[in-house]
Amino acid sequence: MRARSLIEEAVTAGARRFKACETLGITLRTYQRWNHSPSDGRPGAIRPEPQHKLTQEEHASIIEIVNRPEYASLPPHQIVPRLADAGVYVASESSFYRVMKNHGQLNRRGREKVHERRAPTTHLATAPNQVWCWDITWIPSSVRGQFFYWYMVKDVFSRKVVASEVHIAESSALAAELLKRGTLKERVFEVSLILHSDNGSAMKGSTMLATMQNLGVVPSFSRPRVSNDNAYAETLFRTAKYCPLWPSKPFESLEKAREWGATFVTWYNEEHRHSGIRFVTPDERHRGKAEEQLQSRHHLYQVARERYPQRWSGKTRNWTIQNEVFLNPERSEKVA
Repeated sequence: MRARSLIEEAVTAGARRFKACETLGITLRTYQRWNHSPSDGRPGAIRPEPQHKLTQEEHASIIEIVNRPEYASLPPHQIVPRLADAGVYVASESSFYRVMKNHGQLNRRGREKVHERRAPTTHLATAPNQVWCWDITWIPSSVRGQFFYWYMVKDVFSRKVVASEVHIAESSALAAELLKRGTLKERVFEVSLILHSDNGSAMKGSTMLATMQNLGVVPSFSRPRVSNDNAYAETLFRTAKYCPLWPSKPFESLEKAREWGATFVTWYNEEHRHSGIRFVTPDERHRGKAEEQLQSRHHLYQVARERYPQRWSGKTRNWTIQNEVFLNPERSEKVA
């Protein structure tokens, strides 16, 4: 190998081995590997062609075969056995795949359409009561095999739970009544409200859809089997089931479950500092009090920085809150 002989000559002349390798654009580890294995292991190395390489005629034969009418809709793993039954052997199945890939023909064959990745539904909220999301989760009961159903409606902008109830069953009618009470409580009248959910039966039931139409609420649904499309609701359920308020034992009755649900909603809305809204409570964000509180925090940090400037290497903590909240924000193209 020419590169190895040049390195050996340089070392014999008194050069450092790693410097000689660096001059040729290789690492010392590569040189050591070459000494262990004489063959050049670099991806761009020039190697002799294998003796069993397919000829140009065999390449052309494979392309001709896969484009015959009887094989045009079949993949190689279907074509090769059929050729074998006809007493014909041209190349292995992997060779068929490789040749078809080189000629740009390794795609879906037949009438099957290519699956198109559907972008998630996205909506923008710039104030409370513009975009809501809702979901239902199971909570355990003391009766084995029986669960209670927690219905929850959440404002995407403020993260406030605007409606919440616990029932013994999952139904579209119960969800519709909850939505009515939620819109009445929040005084959502003649406002273009969007309600996002997954594709459950209660979410798409006729009673629920009719109620939404009567209230002027615009329905929005997640992609099938994609829980991340309703992330604001899913994260609230996770917060509930991992917070200290979550009971260590199942609920003994529906009344106990409802009492716990009301206690949690009060804590979540009025005491819980939410990380997604700069650690103010959802109720403060919903009532428009968050900006004032965050300004107070910013002023406090500025005073602390002026008092002890040596403790600050850069800017103070960012207490600015986003005034635009997207449901499933569109992802930018990845930079290679």
